[in-house]
Amino acid sequence: MSTVYLHIPFCKQACHYCDFHFSTVKKNYAPVMAAMRKELDLQRDYLADKNLTSIYFGGGTPSLILEEDLLMFLDKINQQYVVETDAEITLEANPDDLTKEKLATFKRAGINRLSIGIQSFYDDELQLMNRSHNAMEAERCVKLAQDIGFDNITIDLIFGLPGSTLQKWQHNLDKAISLKVPHFSAYSLTVEPTTALAKMIEKGKMSLPEESEVLLQYRALCQTTKKAGFTHYELSNYGKPGFESRHNTSYWSGAPYLGIGPSAHSFNGHSRQWNIANNTLYTKNIDSGKAWFEREEISTKDAFNEFVMTGLRTSAGIILDEVENKFHRSEQLLQDAQAKLECGKLELNGDTLIIPENEWMISDSIISDLFWVNE
Repeated sequence: MSTVYLHIPFCKQACHYCDFHFSTVKKNYAPVMAAMRKELDLQRDYLADKNLTSIYFGGGTPSLILEEDLLMFLDKINQQYVVETDAEITLEANPDDLTKEKLATFKRAGINRLSIGIQSFYDDELQLMNRSHNAMEAERCVKLAQDIGFDNITIDLIFGLPGSTLQKWQHNLDKAISLKVPHFSAYSLTVEPTTALAKMIEKGKMSLPEESEVLLQYRALCQTTKKAGFTHYELSNYGKPGFESRHNTSYWSGAPYLGIGPSAHSFNGHSRQWNIANNTLYTKNIDSGKAWFEREEISTKDAFNEFVMTGLRTSAGIILDEVENKFHRSEQLLQDAQAKLECGKLELNGDTLIIPENEWMISDSIISDLFWVNE
């Protein structure tokens, strides 16, 4: 099974923490949409498996897309692939875009899952992040989507914000759960070096909370979601049974995917490629027949490291028999894991290696010690 991702590279305004590719200038919206349509044609043979389990509109802010373009993309994908009858079709959205009319448009087009970028239910935190919505809109849009008939909704939240407290974070969690959404993603704030947030911290205009405070917020997250019946199935993702993200799960399991649009990535099992992260150059190269992406073949070592990295970010962990069948390195992996098994940072449940939930906040350092470094 395969998946398709479409990157809609436009936003109303720039969030202070975001380093994804986007533009706040929409004058080249139409040329980019046309180029993405052409890329779908050019890449129609990229995926060997034509059966799609999911389609994902990410960004940027996909809720800015015009109805005719959304319908065009879905129609073309249905022409080129076999979209499973129960395929997950997700569209990321900002709360201030979700009017009753737009939600009805998405529903008619075939979108069956909404990913809403709420981030916080506090106005001061939203302003700090330079989000384009307010707390009232955050709550309103979820209820409106539910009234329209969307039952598969996920929201994004961020903890560890400058000035945040355990009390405010608990309120955000309680509010999310009270809205009865079946899934949400919760991310510890990462300060990317090229963002406005990084510059403000560097100039001393704001500061991050202490690590101990962030850890308290993470523990509250784990406890609150477990009590509410959510499964913590991946480092940043929590879902009620049956509402785990199929699209993201396919990434973590190593399934092939095609990425369409500026900065989008693709993977076909043996190579990876990434598109130009510039709207004008992407459009120009697509139109002129020049290369619009770079590609690299994936070595066995890199494939192993990615397998370990993605697998250990999930509650499913990695199965040693699978490691042996794919890479013939189960014995070496166990040897490298021994010290962390002894101190409890890793656990071996039968034939499955996992990181305990209480250690997921430091998972990167645990996983990196298991990488295949030497040829």
